[in-house]
Amino acid sequence: MNWNWGHRIWRKLNRWQRGGVRLLLVVLLLGLMVRSLPYLAPIPATDIAQDDQAVTFRDRHGALLGTLLTRDQEHTAVVPLEQVSPHFLHAIIAAEDKRFYQHGAVDLWAVGRAIAEAIQARHIVSGASTITMQLARMLEPTPVTLWGKAQEIWLAWRLAAGMSKDEILQAYVNRLPMGGNVYGVEAASRVYFGVPARDLTIAQASLLAGLPNDPNNLNPYTRLIPLQRRQGYVLARMVEDGYITQAQADRATTGGIAVRSREQGIVAAPHYLFWLADQLPPDHLPDIRTTIDLPLQQFVEAQVKQVIQSLATNNVHQAAAIVLDNHSGEVLAYVGSTDYFSDAQMGRNDGVQALRQPGSTLKPFLYELALEKRTIRPNTILADVPTYYAIPGAKLYSPTDYSETFQGPVRVRVALANSLNVPAVRVLEKVGVPSFLERLHELGFRHLTETPEHYGLGLTLGSGEVNLWELAQAYRMMACQGGRGTINRVCTKTGESLSRYTEHAEATWALITDMLSDRHARARSFGVDSVLSLPFPVAVKTGTSSDFRDTWTVGFTTDYTVATWVGNFDGSPMHQVSGVTGAAPLWSRILLHLHEQQEPSAFLPPSGLVQRPICAISGARPTPACPTVVQEYLYPEDLYAYEHEPDPFYGAVATGNSSSQLRLPPEYNEWLATQQQPTLNPDQLRILTPRNGDYFLAANASSESNSRLEFKVTGRQNQPVEWWLNGEKLATQSADSLFWALRPGDWRLQVKSGEMTDQVMFEVRVAEPSNNPQRGFSVVGQ
Repeated sequence: MNWNWGHRIWRKLNRWQRGGVRLLLVVLLLGLMVRSLPYLAPIPATDIAQDDQAVTFRDRHGALLGTLLTRDQEHTAVVPLEQVSPHFLHAIIAAEDKRFYQHGAVDLWAVGRAIAEAIQARHIVSGASTITMQLARMLEPTPVTLWGKAQEIWLAWRLAAGMSKDEILQAYVNRLPMGGNVYGVEAASRVYFGVPARDLTIAQASLLAGLPNDPNNLNPYTRLIPLQRRQGYVLARMVEDGYITQAQADRATTGGIAVRSREQGIVAAPHYLFWLADQLPPDHLPDIRTTIDLPLQQFVEAQVKQVIQSLATNNVHQAAAIVLDNHSGEVLAYVGSTDYFSDAQMGRNDGVQALRQPGSTLKPFLYELALEKRTIRPNTILADVPTYYAIPGAKLYSPTDYSETFQGPVRVRVALANSLNVPAVRVLEKVGVPSFLERLHELGFRHLTETPEHYGLGLTLGSGEVNLWELAQAYRMMACQGGRGTINRVCTKTGESLSRYTEHAEATWALITDMLSDRHARARSFGVDSVLSLPFPVAVKTGTSSDFRDTWTVGFTTDYTVATWVGNFDGSPMHQVSGVTGAAPLWSRILLHLHEQQEPSAFLPPSGLVQRPICAISGARPTPACPTVVQEYLYPEDLYAYEHEPDPFYGAVATGNSSSQLRLPPEYNEWLATQQQPTLNPDQLRILTPRNGDYFLAANASSESNSRLEFKVTGRQNQPVEWWLNGEKLATQSADSLFWALRPGDWRLQVKSGEMTDQVMFEVRVAEPSNNPQRGFSVVGQ
C-alpha cells in the first residue's frame, strides 16, 4: 500500500518535471524567435541619415552671417565619429552607458540593477536605458508606459541588428538635445564654444556631455551652476572608468569655461536666415551666399532698437523692417524683431512674416485700380462727409478718418495722400470688393484667402491680414509701374508684371507714385515738412490699424523700397502711436542712410497724361469764382469735357465776377451745416438728414419703435418750418430738427419755410438676424 502510494507520487513528479521542461523549452523558443525577429527587419545607418545638415550663410560680399541653421530652425551639424573629440565620446559613454561596447541593445545587467535598487528604495533610483535605446527614443518618441518601453526596446533591437556600435554612437551624438534649439555635439560645440567638436577640451567635453540629461533645466545661459554640478558627475565617472586621471578632472573643474554669447554663432539677420533656410531645396550647398548687405543689415538692426527704445513709454516693444533693391528685387536687409534672442519680448517671432492688419497701406492699390478702370479720374472730386452704411446683422456704420473730422470735397490726390477713409470706401463701392481683392491677389497678397463678402468695404481700410513681406513686394511693383514699368529703366526682373495689364496701367502706376511723393498734397494730415518728407524724391504711405495695434510705413525711391512695422507681438495697443510717429521715423532713417552718398533719380512723370490747371474744390477748369487753383494730370480723352463743361460747384460765372457762392450737391448738406465759412453755407432751405436715397434698418416692424430718426434742416432764415411725410403734415415749428419713430416703408420727406422747399426720399426696412454678418470697418487709420 505504501509502495503504491509512493509510486504514484513519483509518477506525478516525473510528469510535472517533464511538463516544466517542455514549458521552459517553449518559452526559450518563443524568446529566441522574438529576439531573432529584429534581424528580419534591421535598420541600417542609411535609413536614419540626417538630411537637415548645417549650412553657412554669407552676405552678398562673402561676409559671414551665421552658421548651423537648418530648415526647421534648429542648430544641427552632422559629423562623422572621427571628427568628434575622444574626450566627448568618453564623457558621453561614461555618463550615459558605461558598458556600451560590451552589451547589446538592452543591458540586462543594468536592468537587473535598476530593478533591485527600485525594490530596495521603493522608488525608481536609476534608469537602464542604453545609448541604443536612447537613440530609438530620439527617432520615435514613445509614452512613458510599459507598452511604450516595449516599443523602444523593439526599435533598439532593430537598430542593433542593422548598425555597428560606432554607427549607433555616431547617430546618437549627432542627435543629442543640447539646450534650446541646438542638437548634436558639433552644433553645440560651435554654438557654445565657437570650436569644432574635434577640438573640445576635457572641460568643454564634460560640460556638453552633461547637457542631454536635462537640456531644458541645464541650459548654459540660464542654468550654468546646475550644469556645472552635472559636469562634476560626468568627470567623476570618467575618472572611475579610467578615461582621465583625477588631476585632469580637477583641472577641468577649476579651469573655468567661457561660454559664447546668446547669439549662438549668428552675426546678423537671424530671422532672415531661418526664413531662407526654410526655402532651400533638400540638396542645397553647405555654403550659401545671400543678397543681404551686412553693413546695411547691422545699421537697420541698430535703428530698430533705438526707435523702440524711444517709444518704450508708449507701450511699444517691437519693430520689423525690410529693404529691397528695386533694380533686382533682392533683399538687402531683413529685421524681424528688436532682438531675436529676447524670449521676454517674444523676439523669435518674425515681424516681417507675421500677419497683421495693414491699416491704410492698401489704399494706393485701390486708387490705382479705380484710375486704371476709369472708375475715377485724376481730377475727380470725392466727398469726405459723414456717410452711413447698413451692414446686415449690425448697426449702421459711419467710417471716420484718423483725425475724426471731415474735409468735404477733396481731390483724389488729396484723399490718397492724406489717407482719408470715407473717400476710399466710396471708391471701393464703385470698383467692387471682388475686383479689388483679385488685384491684391495679383500683387502677391496670398494671405487674403477669405471671400469678398467676408472683408466687405473694410478691405481698403485694412480688415484683412497681410505681412510686411507682401507689402514690400507690392510697393516695389508699384515702383516698377506694375512690373512692366521702367522707372529710369531699373526694374529688370522679368515675370513679375500683373496679368491683367492694360494700356493705361503703366501711366496710372506712375500717377499714384506722383501722388504719394507729393508733400504738399499730404500737408493737411502730415504737414509739408514731416518725417515723411525727405530731401529727395520718395513715395510713401503710412498705416495704422484699429486701437493703435499696428503702425506701418512703406515707401520707395527709384532705387530702394523700404517697409517698416512697429507694434507688439502680443497684440496689445500702443499709446497714441500712429504710422507717422511709430513706423515712419524708422523708415526715414533707413532711406536717409541708403541715399547718404548719392541721391536717387527723380520719378518719371506719367506718360501720356497732360497737366492742366483745375479748381482745387471742384476739379473743373478754373473760373474767376474758384478760390484755389492747382495743377493736375488729366487723361487726354477728358480734355474736351475739361474745356467745355461748366464748373459743377460754381456754375457759369460772368466775367469779372468772382463772388459766386459755392453750391455743393445735397450729399454735402450735413457736412456744410458744421462749417463756419459763410461761402460754404447754402443760401436755401435744405434737408441735412436723412439724405436722398438713405436706407435705414429698424429693430422691428412695430409702429411704436424705440428707434428714432432725426430730421434736420438748414437755411430756414428765422422762419418756421413745415414738416411733411408722405403727404401727411407732421409739425410746424421754429426748430431746425424733428425726431420721428422709425417705421418700415418708403418715405418722402418734405420741408417748407416761406417760399423755400426741399424734399428727399428714404427707406426703412426691418433688420433680419444674420448668423454670418458681413465684416465691418474694424480698422481705420493713416
